[in-house]
Amino acid sequence: MYNRVSKEHISYLNKLKRRKKIILTTQVAIFVVGLILWEVAAQLSLIDTFLTSSPSQIWNTFWKLAREGNLFYHVGISVFENVVGFTAGTLLGVLIAIGLWWSDFAAKVAEPYLVVLNSLPKTALAPIVIIWIGTGYDGIIVTAITVSIVITIMNMYNSFISVDEDKIKLLKTFGASKFQIFKKVVFPHSIPDMISTLKVNIGLSWVGVIVGEFLVSRAGIGWLLVYGSQVFQFDLIMMGIFILAIISVAMYKIVSVIENKFTKWNQ
Repeated sequence: MYNRVSKEHISYLNKLKRRKKIILTTQVAIFVVGLILWEVAAQLSLIDTFLTSSPSQIWNTFWKLAREGNLFYHVGISVFENVVGFTAGTLLGVLIAIGLWWSDFAAKVAEPYLVVLNSLPKTALAPIVIIWIGTGYDGIIVTAITVSIVITIMNMYNSFISVDEDKIKLLKTFGASKFQIFKKVVFPHSIPDMISTLKVNIGLSWVGVIVGEFLVSRAGIGWLLVYGSQVFQFDLIMMGIFILAIISVAMYKIVSVIENKFTKWNQ
């Protein structure tokens, strides 16, 4: 009897579903209409396709590289570099943030250095990182890590120290250790912030990977972009940008699914 859902609640849920569908339909419609207008402008010579390319040219380039097998090779390399850099940067950032929360002395010492590193344009460090680490995959992955790790440390540390002090005092009153306080209160409280940081790190890791590939790689999406600019093949450049956008959205959606599952579990 108590599990029966009211008609008003069902109506409200259906209204939310319809709103989500309308939003998704509108988003897709804007994208499709934009592509159609772009193609029409190209066919009518209203724009210079040498500089802007066109959807049909981009598709032909995509299909050609896909049939030759080169496309999946380049995309696979970039995705591998991004996933490794994204995962390592996030994990290392969280671990360092835990260490700073654990030791207030270490946090005070590291604070000015974190501020300086966060203010620096991370891509400016890429040439130095690649010279130190090497010109292979390792250098590109470490570049991706350096771009995302500082923001992860700062976001997670601020999340850790924002926990309600009364809850921590209550656990200390019952004799809880610092590890128990972190496990039972601090870390669960920071999971939403961690998920938000994951969303940010997706884009930051791609920045590191593409910059690294710009500098030293002989394969990958970044290499395709550089090669396309060198030979003035703008359909290749636009294709690379579209692929980057699609992969980034897919990774973002994966994190959003994890967030939704956690939200439902938390509720």
